[in-house]
Amino acid sequence: MPLSLTDVMLLPIERPRCVRCRMRMSLANIVPRPDRSEKRTFECPKCNFIETRVVPDPIRSEEINRLADNVRPPE
Repeated sequence: MPLSLTDVMLLPIERPRCVRCRMRMSLANIVPRPDRSEKRTFECPKCNFIETRVVPDPIRSEEINRLADNVRPPE
C-alpha cells in the first residue's frame, strides 16, 4: 500500500538501538544544518552512549516528491 502525504509527515523519528547495550536510544538534540538536513544526537538512557547522525531533509525526500508529482487539483 503506498504511503499518503500525511503518513510520511507523521512518521516518528527513528530511535536507533545502542551499539553497546541494544536499548532504544532517546533523541537528545536536533540541530538544523545549512543544507536543510538535520544533525540528530541520540543518548542511551542505560549506558549513556551518545551517537550523532545526519539525516536529509524529510520534505525533500523521494516519497514526498513522488506524492507531490501525483497531486492534481479537484475536477
